[in-house]
Amino acid sequence: MPAPSLALISHGTSSPEGQSVIEALAAAVAADVRARGLIDEVRLGHVDVQSPDVAEVLAGFSPDAPTILVPLLLSPGYHVHVDLAEALATAGATGESGARDIRLTPTLGPDPRLARILADRLPPLHEDDHVVLAAAGSSDARADAACLEVSRSLATELGRPVAVGFHAGAGPALSEIVEQKRALGGRVVLSSYLLAPGFFQDLAQRIVTDTGDVLTQPLLHSGAETPPMLVDIVRDRVLTSL
Repeated sequence: MPAPSLALISHGTSSPEGQSVIEALAAAVAADVRARGLIDEVRLGHVDVQSPDVAEVLAGFSPDAPTILVPLLLSPGYHVHVDLAEALATAGATGESGARDIRLTPTLGPDPRLARILADRLPPLHEDDHVVLAAAGSSDARADAACLEVSRSLATELGRPVAVGFHAGAGPALSEIVEQKRALGGRVVLSSYLLAPGFFQDLAQRIVTDTGDVLTQPLLHSGAETPPMLVDIVRDRVLTSL
């Protein structure tokens, strides 16, 4: 059987910094899995905003070889259950030798290791600080539930409560959660639960600008190496599908 290929699929962003750090993550993952002899061919694609899209990435692999697709997404929402599901169904129907072997892995989150990265990003906390996980949000309740699970993991890491606010979707709005915490006194510390800089990070920054509140960097950002623990998570997703 031919060696499996790896498709890394991100959301996509118009932010040059966001594009750069996602490409760096893909390069770090590719170097890791190749060095371990797990996979040789690795391609990066996106479900939105950027190209190549999922169909183009899958078309670049041999239909006769297994393909492992890892969503570089923090939560299993619309893009996983609709966009990726449809792309895989289409790709599976067009293989010349019958149904293609395409293995979709879970998303990066929820994973307790993400909470460890988030905890390391926080500044020294005061007793009266309010920690809020600032998540993208989704119309899919499963994605918001995954974010809540990460907030519980972060609370365990910190030994203190962690609230959750969402930029979009049906969950509690981040701006409203911040206002509620400010009313209690003390500083609000936003833990950015985003994979890379972009639109939502800019929104969060506006919430804390000219206040005493704090916003951390996303999991990936320029000026810092790709967190090895994040590469570990992606590799583990690959290993479970081999």
